[in-house]
Amino acid sequence: MRSKTDLSQLRKDYGQQELDPESAAADPLEQLHRWMEEAIAAGVNEPSAMHLATVDATGAPSGRIVLCKGIDARGLLFYTNYASRKGQQLSEQPRAAATFFWPELERQVRIEGEVSRLPAAESDAYFASRPYASRIGAWASRQSAPMLSRTQMISKAAQIGLRYPLQVPRPDFWGGYVLNGRRFEFWQGRPSRMHDRLLYLPEAASLWRRSRLFP
Repeated sequence: MRSKTDLSQLRKDYGQQELDPESAAADPLEQLHRWMEEAIAAGVNEPSAMHLATVDATGAPSGRIVLCKGIDARGLLFYTNYASRKGQQLSEQPRAAATFFWPELERQVRIEGEVSRLPAAESDAYFASRPYASRIGAWASRQSAPMLSRTQMISKAAQIGLRYPLQVPRPDFWGGYVLNGRRFEFWQGRPSRMHDRLLYLPEAASLWRRSRLFP
């Protein structure tokens, strides 16, 4: 099967902005905060969406889009079902890589590091902030498990709704993670494919070394 469009001829020249290491933040999390705020201000569609890549015990990779629900001194926060495929893989190999792509700003950010679970109290607090229907949905979905029909999930949601008509507690199989980035790359599209690419690596204590990479 061949595409009707010649994909090899699809291209776009970038040139909105530049990324200067001298004006970039000394800390990569601060630089990520800056770009996230600019993505939100620019009206980027789903600015907090990130591609999260994990590996299983054999090293086989898998990826999916998740929503980043916070950025603090620990790293990037996200939430999911612990029994999901990514949850199982994080139990086997607690490392991951995340990528933000904001095409409207011609920008990309890559983060690699170790992943750990958030404290239960923090997961409880976030879960309680979610809309009621989303909390019911977390209980009803056996994420990544085979499903006979959609009716199976809807029926489970109805049962949970009857059990918890007002307050829905967080299920013990659902909660948060933090990705503690130890490698950050910031990419800014530039004309003629001569892009800006800035790498942050830890140097000592809370200090980071910034360097340019060929694109």
